Amino acid sequence: MENMLGLLRIHIQRGVNLAVRDMRSSDPYVIIKMGKQKLKTRVVKKSVNPEWNEQLTLSIVDPNLPILVSVYDKDTFSFDDKMGDAQFEIGPLIKAMKMNFQDLQDGAIISKVQVNKQNCLAEETCIIYSKGKLVQNMVLRLRNVECGEVELQLQWIDIPSSKGH
Repeated sequence: MENMLGLLRIHIQRGVNLAVRDMRSSDPYVIIKMGKQKLKTRVVKKSVNPEWNEQLTLSIVDPNLPILVSVYDKDTFSFDDKMGDAQFEIGPLIKAMKMNFQDLQDGAIISKVQVNKQNCLAEETCIIYSKGKLVQNMVLRLRNVECGEVELQLQWIDIPSSKGH
């Protein structure tokens, strides 16, 4: 892939208070989309508080493209039901990557991203220097649904030959 800036590892941790789409529960899974890339978690059966604990990796070519997170309920005999969606930007993480953080202590906060009408954050998120890497934990409030949040962690992975260097 030419012009790749690096990789973004997205740790899909869990869903919280997701919508019920079957009789009493749901069988949720997450789809992550950025441009033409599309990644999917496994289905967690009968849970509105699923623990996916999965890592998905996107190749980042255009850091200005938003990343779309969609949650679905797996159905056997019909189309899967939508359980909400959210999107987020990686601009703040990219901006933090350009800073000099060689002398920082583990756990140092590089920058913060506030909740606003343009993002789907449920709470303020911090970009942190942790174990020699930049990570960003975020809780996304799902849109187009009555309830639900998805917790995830972003981690930037440099590629030595990439243009992000």
